[in-house]
Amino acid sequence: MKQFFFFTLLLMVRYSTAQNIPIPKEYEIIEKVSGDLDKDSIAELVVILNTDKSDEFSGQFREIQIFKLINKEWVLWKKSGDAIMQSTDGGMMGDPYVGTEIKNGILLISHYGGSSWKWGNTDKYRFQNNEFVLIGHSCNSGRLCEHFEYFDFNLSTGKIEYKKEYERCDQTPEGEEQIFYHTDTETFIKKGIHINLSNRHSKKIEITCPKHDAHFTL
Repeated sequence: MKQFFFFTLLLMVRYSTAQNIPIPKEYEIIEKVSGDLDKDSIAELVVILNTDKSDEFSGQFREIQIFKLINKEWVLWKKSGDAIMQSTDGGMMGDPYVGTEIKNGILLISHYGGSSWKWGNTDKYRFQNNEFVLIGHSCNSGRLCEHFEYFDFNLSTGKIEYKKEYERCDQTPEGEEQIFYHTDTETFIKKGIHINLSNRHSKKIEITCPKHDAHFTL
């Protein structure tokens, strides 16, 4: 019990001495998550921010900042203004930002948007060679009662898995019922693509399935 109390107290003291995050006063914090990203057994702090820049087309510009705890102070380690979509890039759905999380040392960032035609995606980054490298990208898009497409891209191995589910919606006495009536699948390899957190959307890379001629954009 004494050991547990001491450990809890230590965590409270450590947290309380690292409350202040050095961000510009004009910036607004959207979300904060913590976790060990570089396998040094010390949790980093990931902060998603609204910046002080905006435009009439895409709204508020966003930024991701990653801090390391050094001498009980949060010190800016890495940042990018290219990995988080802007505040109105979700179309009719509004703000596309879904959330950021850390799982097993991997940084995951998710977005979602559309109207009747919906889309969503998740990027996975791993810290290696002193940068956060995009190692995975999954995305989906489609419309209810027509079809939905799914891509899962492992950039480390080059393996891409594709699935397209066709559906229709039939009227029944109980209401509308979704019926999946056909599925296309394909697996292929695409190697040699290197993207990191800093240059995530600096250029568009379109990838097309050799068999089904379906495509998605990184």
